[in-house]
Amino acid sequence: MLVNMSDDAMREARTARFDEVQTELLARWPENRIGPGLERVNHLLNFLGEPQRTIPAIHISGTNGKTSTSRMIESLLRSFGLRTGLFTSPHLHSITERIRLDGEPVDELRFIEAYDEVAPLLEIVDEASLASGGPRTTFFETMTCLAYAIFADAPVDVMVIEVGIGGTHDATNVMDAVVSVVTPIDLDHTQILGDTLAEIAANKAGIIKQDAVAILAAQEPEAARMLLERCVAMSATPMREMMEFGVRERLPAVGGQQISFQGLFGDYEEVFLPLIGAHQAQNAATALAAVEAFLGSAVEGERTGLNIETVREGFALATSPGRLEVVRRDPTIIVDAAHNPAGMSALATGLTDSFSFSYLIGVFASLGDKDSSGMFGHLVDMFDEVIITSNESARAADPAQLLDAALAHFDADFIRTAPDLVLALELAVARADAMTEELGSGVGIVVTGSVVTAAQARKLLGKTKV
Repeated sequence: MLVNMSDDAMREARTARFDEVQTELLARWPENRIGPGLERVNHLLNFLGEPQRTIPAIHISGTNGKTSTSRMIESLLRSFGLRTGLFTSPHLHSITERIRLDGEPVDELRFIEAYDEVAPLLEIVDEASLASGGPRTTFFETMTCLAYAIFADAPVDVMVIEVGIGGTHDATNVMDAVVSVVTPIDLDHTQILGDTLAEIAANKAGIIKQDAVAILAAQEPEAARMLLERCVAMSATPMREMMEFGVRERLPAVGGQQISFQGLFGDYEEVFLPLIGAHQAQNAATALAAVEAFLGSAVEGERTGLNIETVREGFALATSPGRLEVVRRDPTIIVDAAHNPAGMSALATGLTDSFSFSYLIGVFASLGDKDSSGMFGHLVDMFDEVIITSNESARAADPAQLLDAALAHFDADFIRTAPDLVLALELAVARADAMTEELGSGVGIVVTGSVVTAAQARKLLGKTKV
């Protein structure tokens, strides 16, 4: 009970309870382990009154750009006056970032209250699963159910839900979204989703539901084929980038880019997006199409575009922390959460597109199950030198393993190592200062390789707001 406690005592009690809740959640299977089936999620949500079925939803899958696209969709919907619930993963600094109400992370007290209401039901679901030979409800399954419960309790007008891994068997895939979005698909989580683009696309296509509108970002042919086959099977309406919607023109601008879009129901000119890179323009086009499909109005039987000023307002407020994010000047330090070859390709393109570095130092730390060699392949022409290190994750790749991968692409003279990210950043700044003395200006640092790396670097550099 927090009654009659001082404000300081209440804050301390809340923080202590929040830490306890986090510890309990993190003791469950981590989100890189997928629990078999959706039985536990459906069982728990049934106890909670099926909250996921009470609110219209936009569901987002894909390999790269899911979180950025989800955040842009949410920002646009909010600019049109809707109350929003946004669920994304992973988080950068706090698990509350994953569950957002009207653009802000759910506060700790509301999160605690939701967990305490769910916890007794969770025990029942765990016992039933264990009795049938299954695992306890996983971390991600529990977080998904908490999100749906919090959104229903708020209540929100629309949920924007990003899948965790895949689509068909993802814990979020227990509701029927009116709009399904699939961002670009590439090889990732192959040990779970399959070794080919077709297998991965077939899994991700599972979020496309009966009679939904499917917003499909540009895909490789084998992935596109699987998505379209799913649309046919579900009588869903496909809307494809570069056919029904897309970027018509884009120009880099200070702090972002100026974009003209071809929308589903109209053209949108001179929209400023405060995010960097052609891939973010593509994500923005996909987000706009999703919102058009969700909000599209009819005048005398014909579809009309959305209000351009409201669209501009929504995009102007869009953020994507840890994605080509400048976190410090003098020297310029950029963090990016790219964690697979396709993400690194987008990072390299974005750097070329929006910056003019004369000398660029890379700081690289990835997880052990990622294609580090494939990532280095996209960075060899971008970085003048690279510092290999380790992030704070228990799954972090050994720097010795990363060194072997880097040597396949970089000359040994251009590679340095550091045992941890703290020392790697110190070394990078020292190297940047030395090169600035030699070159005068234009020296930068990019920290990348993992969401964990981006988050840790942001925190070390004093950036924790998301």
